[in-house]
Amino acid sequence: MTSPQNDRVHEMFERTRAEGRLALIPFVPGGWPERDATVEIVQTAVAAGADAFEIGMPFSDPLADGVTNQRAYQQSLENGFSVADLFSAVRELRRRDVRVPLLVMGYFNPLLAYGLGKFVQDAVSAGVDGLIPVDLPPEEAVELEPAARAAGLHVMYLLAPTSTDERIGVVAEHGSGFIYCVSVAGVTGARAAVSDQLPAFLQRVRAQTELPLAVGFGISAREHVEEVGRHADAAVIGGAFVETIANASREQRPGAVRAFVEEMSGRGT
Repeated sequence: MTSPQNDRVHEMFERTRAEGRLALIPFVPGGWPERDATVEIVQTAVAAGADAFEIGMPFSDPLADGVTNQRAYQQSLENGFSVADLFSAVRELRRRDVRVPLLVMGYFNPLLAYGLGKFVQDAVSAGVDGLIPVDLPPEEAVELEPAARAAGLHVMYLLAPTSTDERIGVVAEHGSGFIYCVSVAGVTGARAAVSDQLPAFLQRVRAQTELPLAVGFGISAREHVEEVGRHADAAVIGGAFVETIANASREQRPGAVRAFVEEMSGRGT
C-alpha cells in the first residue's frame, strides 16, 4: 500500500482532523451531463472546497443507485463515455494541478471487462487514489485486492447498518483508505434527515477499525453534513450534487457547483 508520505487519502484526513472538521467528498458520474464535462465539474468543486472527489464509472445496471444517479449514468453511456475516458479525465485533472484524492466508484462488471490488472495499472498511472467497488465483497476481490495493494491503489469497501459485526470485521481487515458506511438500508438519493440509527452503526464500525469512516447515501443538506461530522470523518454527497448539476445550464453550472459545495462545507455561511 502507498506509504503515508505520498498517500493523498491519508494526507487529506490528517489535514481535516487537524482542522477539526470532516472531509467533504462530492460524487458525479463520469461523462455527464456531457461527455467532456467531468474535468470542469471536478475542478470547480475542488476550488470551492471539496476535499476529494468520487467519479462514477458508467454502468447500465447501477442497482445501488437511486433514480437521479441512474438517469445520469444512462446519459453518460449514451454519451459514449468509457473507463478509458474516465482515466483520461483524471490525467487531465492532475495536469491541471488538482491534488486532492480522486476516487473511482462503480460496479464490478466494467472492471472485469476492462481487465483487473490493466484497470489497476491504468488507474494508478492516471492518478487515481482509490476504488470503491459498490457490489464487490472482499471475499470475491481475491484478484483485484492484491493487485491494488501492490500498486498503491486503495480499495474502499461498503458497510450498511444491517452489516453484522462479523461482516464489519472482514471489511475492516481488507479495506484501506477509509470505510464507506452507507447511512441507510436502501439506494442513493436525497433524504429529509440522517438516520437516527447512524451513530450506533458507526460506533460498531469504530470498535473494529482505526480507518477513517466516510458516510454516504442520502446526505443532501448542510445540517446533514453537520450531523455526520459528529460521528464520522467524511461525508459523500451524490444525489443532491447530481440534481444541482442537472438543474443548471452548462453556463450556470460553475456557479451552481461552487454555491453547492460552499454551502455544504459551511464556507458559504
